Amino acid sequence: MTAGAPDRLYFRQLLSGRDFARDDPFARQMVNFVYAIGDRETGEALLVDPAYGVRELLDALEADGLRCAGVLATHYHFDHVGGSAMGWDVEGISTLLEQAQVPIHVQRLELPWVVRATGVSEGELTPHDSGDVVEVGDVAVQLVHTPGHTPGSQCFLVDGKLVSGDTLFLQGCGRTDLPGGDPEALYESLTRRLANVPDGTLLYPGHRYSEEPSATMGETRLTNVCLRPRSPEEWLAMFGR
Repeated sequence: MTAGAPDRLYFRQLLSGRDFARDDPFARQMVNFVYAIGDRETGEALLVDPAYGVRELLDALEADGLRCAGVLATHYHFDHVGGSAMGWDVEGISTLLEQAQVPIHVQRLELPWVVRATGVSEGELTPHDSGDVVEVGDVAVQLVHTPGHTPGSQCFLVDGKLVSGDTLFLQGCGRTDLPGGDPEALYESLTRRLANVPDGTLLYPGHRYSEEPSATMGETRLTNVCLRPRSPEEWLAMFGR
């Protein structure tokens, strides 16, 4: 973001089942967070993991004077990008593309998983590598590849905020027992790939699994049991290995 223009950043956290999709019992149960990141001056915004009430999310942006200019996907799971599982059909990026032809930014390794989960074509997805920057207006979002929960899980850094998807929660971290999960890769992501994120950075997770909706990385490092192991062996012992 341009120096000296902090007020340009638009950042909004929306909770499924409360702020949108209120009539959807599955959305209330899953307590997913969707994020909107944008530039107030240009009126453009990116939606992070738009699922459940897609039209409501677009309307929320419009009510704030912004339009959706793209999507950032943390990973392929249906409660984040849409699809069918557990007997539920969840709206996601395929529904959004019917209403707005915008780039869907995914980590390169996650591309085939997103295609299978959502039914969108590879041509409708924009693959990225770790360290890539996606700009929305004059706001820059850095993409950080954090495999483990899935092969192409990624987090987003913007203006002292880390949107972590299911890689890291305030209490706990993402599961590794679902297709594509890898506990050793997740340990690497938590202890190395996110190690340089400053303590003052605000952590915004993909689900509300704790009372507070966000916390600093410093607080999270002190209280999150998943960040306590000091070796791969200690970490794998948590998984019974």
